Amino acid sequence: MPRMGRVVLPNYPHHVVQRGHNRQVVFAAPEDYQRYVGDLRELKDEFGIKVYAYCLMTNHAHLLVAPSESVAGLGQLMKVLAARATRYRNRLEGRTGTLWESRYRSSVVQSETYLLACCRYIELNPVRACMVADAADYPWSSYNARVGSSPDSDWLDIDTCFDVLGDTTLERHENYKIFMSQSVSTEELKTIRQALQRGQLTGTTRFIDEVERIAGIRIEHRGQGRPRRDA
Repeated sequence: MPRMGRVVLPNYPHHVVQRGHNRQVVFAAPEDYQRYVGDLRELKDEFGIKVYAYCLMTNHAHLLVAPSESVAGLGQLMKVLAARATRYRNRLEGRTGTLWESRYRSSVVQSETYLLACCRYIELNPVRACMVADAADYPWSSYNARVGSSPDSDWLDIDTCFDVLGDTTLERHENYKIFMSQSVSTEELKTIRQALQRGQLTGTTRFIDEVERIAGIRIEHRGQGRPRRDA
Protein backbone atom coordinates (compact mmCIF):
# COMPACT_ATOMS: atom_id res chain seq x y z
CA MET A 1 0.00 0.00 0.00
CA PRO A 2 1.48 3.41 -0.93
CA ARG A 3 2.48 5.85 1.73
CA MET A 4 0.24 8.80 2.34
CA GLY A 5 0.38 11.93 0.23
CA ARG A 6 -2.14 14.72 0.66
CA VAL A 7 -5.57 13.24 1.35
CA VAL A 8 -8.70 15.25 0.55
CA LEU A 9 -12.07 13.67 1.31
CA PRO A 10 -15.50 15.00 0.29
CA ASN A 11 -17.69 16.44 3.06
CA TYR A 12 -14.98 16.07 5.74
CA PRO A 13 -13.46 19.07 7.52
CA HIS A 14 -9.82 19.78 6.72
CA HIS A 15 -7.45 21.75 8.92
CA VAL A 16 -5.43 23.84 6.48
CA VAL A 17 -2.50 26.19 7.01
CA GLN A 18 -0.76 28.30 4.37
CA ARG A 19 2.40 30.15 5.31
CA GLY A 20 4.22 33.07 3.82
CA HIS A 21 7.21 32.26 1.62
CA ASN A 22 10.24 31.90 3.93
CA ARG A 23 7.80 32.83 6.73
CA GLN A 24 7.58 36.39 5.45
CA VAL A 25 4.78 38.68 6.62
CA VAL A 26 1.63 38.28 4.54
CA PHE A 27 -0.76 40.37 6.64
CA ALA A 28 0.83 43.74 7.40
CA ALA A 29 -2.17 46.06 7.76
CA PRO A 30 -5.87 45.73 8.67
CA GLU A 31 -6.76 45.98 4.97
CA ASP A 32 -4.73 42.83 4.26
CA TYR A 33 -6.73 40.81 6.79
CA GLN A 34 -10.05 42.32 5.67
CA ARG A 35 -9.42 41.51 2.01
CA TYR A 36 -8.52 37.89 2.77
CA VAL A 37 -11.61 37.32 4.92
CA GLY A 38 -13.73 39.02 2.25
CA ASP A 39 -12.26 36.77 -0.43
CA LEU A 40 -12.85 33.67 1.71
CA ARG A 41 -16.46 34.68 2.25
CA GLU A 42 -16.96 35.39 -1.46
CA LEU A 43 -15.26 32.27 -2.83
CA LYS A 44 -16.50 29.58 -0.43
CA ASP A 45 -19.77 29.02 -2.27
CA GLU A 46 -18.15 29.27 -5.70
CA PHE A 47 -15.91 26.31 -4.87
CA GLY A 48 -18.43 24.43 -2.72
CA ILE A 49 -16.54 24.88 0.55
CA LYS A 50 -17.91 25.09 4.09
CA VAL A 51 -15.96 27.30 6.50
CA TYR A 52 -16.06 26.39 10.20
CA ALA A 53 -13.13 28.41 11.59
CA TYR A 54 -10.28 30.67 10.55
CA CYS A 55 -7.46 32.66 12.08
CA LEU A 56 -5.15 34.97 10.18
CA MET A 57 -1.76 35.39 11.81
CA THR A 58 0.98 37.75 10.66
CA ASN A 59 2.73 35.22 8.40
CA HIS A 60 0.19 32.45 7.92
CA ALA A 61 -3.50 31.59 7.70
CA HIS A 62 -5.29 28.75 9.53
CA LEU A 63 -8.60 27.48 8.10
CA LEU A 64 -11.01 24.69 9.04
CA VAL A 65 -12.93 23.99 5.85
CA ALA A 66 -14.83 21.15 4.19
CA PRO A 67 -15.06 20.51 0.43
CA SER A 68 -18.25 19.15 -1.10
CA GLU A 69 -18.37 16.11 -3.39
CA SER A 70 -15.94 17.92 -5.70
CA VAL A 71 -12.77 17.66 -3.62
CA ALA A 72 -10.86 19.73 -6.18
CA GLY A 73 -12.67 22.76 -4.76
CA LEU A 74 -10.33 22.88 -1.75
CA GLY A 75 -7.18 23.21 -3.83
CA GLN A 76 -8.90 25.71 -6.13
CA LEU A 77 -9.98 27.83 -3.17
CA MET A 78 -6.48 27.92 -1.69
CA LYS A 79 -4.96 28.75 -5.07
CA VAL A 80 -7.29 31.68 -5.71
CA LEU A 81 -7.00 33.02 -2.15
CA ALA A 82 -3.22 32.98 -2.43
CA ALA A 83 -3.23 34.51 -5.92
CA ARG A 84 -5.51 37.39 -4.93
CA ALA A 85 -3.45 38.22 -1.84
CA THR A 86 -0.23 38.07 -3.87
CA ARG A 87 -1.53 40.35 -6.61
CA TYR A 88 -2.78 42.84 -4.04
CA ARG A 89 0.48 42.99 -2.08
CA ASN A 90 2.65 43.09 -5.21
CA ARG A 91 0.60 45.94 -6.62
CA LEU A 92 0.69 47.77 -3.30
CA GLU A 93 4.44 47.41 -2.85
CA GLY A 94 5.48 47.61 -6.50
CA ARG A 95 7.09 44.20 -6.38
CA THR A 96 6.93 40.84 -8.11
CA GLY A 97 7.30 37.29 -6.91
CA THR A 98 5.49 34.89 -4.63
CA LEU A 99 3.99 35.74 -1.28
CA TRP A 100 3.20 32.21 -0.08
CA GLU A 101 4.84 28.84 0.23
CA SER A 102 4.06 26.80 -2.86
CA ARG A 103 2.28 24.04 -0.94
CA TYR A 104 -0.25 24.42 1.84
CA ARG A 105 -0.51 21.85 4.63
CA SER A 106 -3.74 20.03 5.39
CA SER A 107 -5.14 17.35 7.66
CA VAL A 108 -8.49 15.57 7.36
CA VAL A 109 -10.38 15.97 10.65
CA GLN A 110 -12.76 13.50 12.30
CA SER A 111 -15.87 15.63 12.69
CA GLU A 112 -17.58 14.26 15.78
CA THR A 113 -14.38 13.94 17.80
CA TYR A 114 -12.01 16.68 16.67
CA LEU A 115 -13.90 19.40 14.79
CA LEU A 116 -14.59 21.50 17.89
CA ALA A 117 -11.07 20.85 19.17
CA CYS A 118 -9.61 22.10 15.88
CA CYS A 119 -11.80 25.21 16.02
CA ARG A 120 -10.42 25.88 19.49
CA TYR A 121 -6.84 25.20 18.37
CA ILE A 122 -7.19 27.63 15.46
CA GLU A 123 -8.92 30.43 17.37
CA LEU A 124 -6.49 30.21 20.30
CA ASN A 125 -3.45 30.74 18.06
CA PRO A 126 -3.12 34.45 18.99
CA VAL A 127 -3.39 33.57 22.70
CA ARG A 128 -0.68 30.90 22.46
CA ALA A 129 1.48 33.43 20.58
CA CYS A 130 0.96 35.93 23.45
CA MET A 131 -0.53 38.47 21.05
CA VAL A 132 -3.73 38.79 23.12
CA ALA A 133 -4.90 37.54 26.51
CA ASP A 134 -8.27 36.32 25.24
CA ALA A 135 -9.48 35.00 21.88
CA ALA A 136 -12.23 37.65 21.92
CA ASP A 137 -9.56 40.37 21.78
CA TYR A 138 -8.23 39.21 18.40
CA PRO A 139 -10.21 40.64 15.45
CA TRP A 140 -8.90 38.37 12.69
CA SER A 141 -10.37 35.01 13.68
CA SER A 142 -13.80 33.38 13.59
CA TYR A 143 -14.16 33.39 17.39
CA ASN A 144 -16.31 36.50 17.83
CA ALA A 145 -18.58 35.45 15.00
CA ARG A 146 -18.87 31.96 16.48
CA VAL A 147 -20.03 33.28 19.86
CA GLY A 148 -22.42 35.86 18.40
CA SER A 149 -20.30 38.91 19.27
CA SER A 150 -19.88 39.96 15.65
CA PRO A 151 -22.73 41.10 13.41
CA ASP A 152 -20.92 39.63 10.41
CA SER A 153 -21.32 35.95 11.29
CA ASP A 154 -24.02 34.61 8.99
CA TRP A 155 -21.55 33.23 6.43
CA LEU A 156 -19.83 30.77 8.78
CA ASP A 157 -21.09 27.21 8.47
CA ILE A 158 -22.51 25.09 11.30
CA ASP A 159 -21.68 21.40 11.55
CA THR A 160 -24.02 19.09 13.45
CA CYS A 161 -21.33 18.67 16.11
CA PHE A 162 -22.08 22.22 17.28
CA ASP A 163 -25.53 20.96 18.31
CA VAL A 164 -24.02 19.23 21.36
CA LEU A 165 -23.28 22.67 22.80
CA GLY A 166 -26.93 23.51 23.42
CA ASP A 167 -30.54 23.52 22.25
CA THR A 168 -30.66 27.22 21.38
CA THR A 169 -28.29 29.59 19.59
CA LEU A 170 -27.66 31.54 22.80
CA GLU A 171 -26.91 28.35 24.71
CA ARG A 172 -24.47 27.21 22.03
CA HIS A 173 -22.73 30.59 22.10
CA GLU A 174 -22.31 30.51 25.87
CA ASN A 175 -21.15 26.91 25.98
CA TYR A 176 -18.68 27.53 23.17
CA LYS A 177 -17.15 30.30 25.32
CA ILE A 178 -16.87 27.81 28.18
CA PHE A 179 -15.33 25.22 25.88
CA MET A 180 -12.77 27.77 24.66
CA SER A 181 -11.83 28.71 28.23
CA GLN A 182 -11.07 25.15 29.31
CA SER A 183 -7.47 24.09 29.65
CA VAL A 184 -6.23 22.24 26.59
CA SER A 185 -4.21 19.10 27.20
CA THR A 186 -0.70 18.76 25.87
CA GLU A 187 -1.81 15.57 24.12
CA GLU A 188 -4.60 17.37 22.24
CA LEU A 189 -2.23 20.12 21.09
CA LYS A 190 0.35 17.55 20.02
CA THR A 191 -2.17 15.44 18.11
CA ILE A 192 -3.55 18.37 16.12
CA ARG A 193 -0.17 20.01 15.50
CA GLN A 194 1.60 16.83 14.39
CA ALA A 195 -1.25 15.72 12.14
CA LEU A 196 -1.08 19.05 10.33
CA GLN A 197 2.72 19.13 10.10
CA ARG A 198 2.85 15.59 8.71
CA GLY A 199 -0.19 15.91 6.46
CA GLN A 200 -1.86 13.07 8.33
CA LEU A 201 -5.29 12.55 9.87
CA THR A 202 -6.70 14.24 12.98
CA GLY A 203 -8.80 11.59 14.64
CA THR A 204 -9.02 8.37 16.61
CA THR A 205 -7.42 5.09 15.58
CA ARG A 206 -10.78 3.81 14.38
CA PHE A 207 -11.22 6.86 12.14
CA ILE A 208 -7.71 6.42 10.74
CA ASP A 209 -8.47 2.76 9.97
CA GLU A 210 -11.62 3.81 8.11
CA VAL A 211 -9.76 6.35 5.98
CA GLU A 212 -7.01 3.83 5.25
CA ARG A 213 -9.63 1.49 3.83
CA ILE A 214 -11.38 4.24 1.84
CA ALA A 215 -8.29 5.87 0.37
CA GLY A 216 -5.89 2.93 0.22
CA ILE A 217 -3.21 4.64 2.29
CA ARG A 218 -1.01 3.66 5.23
CA ILE A 219 -0.69 5.84 8.32
CA GLU A 220 2.51 5.44 10.30
CA HIS A 221 2.01 7.98 13.11
CA ARG A 222 -1.23 7.83 15.07
CA GLY A 223 -2.68 10.23 17.62
CA GLN A 224 -4.09 8.86 20.85
CA GLY A 225 -7.17 9.62 22.84
CA ARG A 226 -9.84 12.21 22.18
CA PRO A 227 -10.19 15.83 23.21
CA ARG A 228 -12.19 16.80 26.27
CA ARG A 229 -15.61 18.33 25.57
CA ASP A 230 -17.20 19.14 28.94
CA ALA A 231 -19.42 21.95 27.70
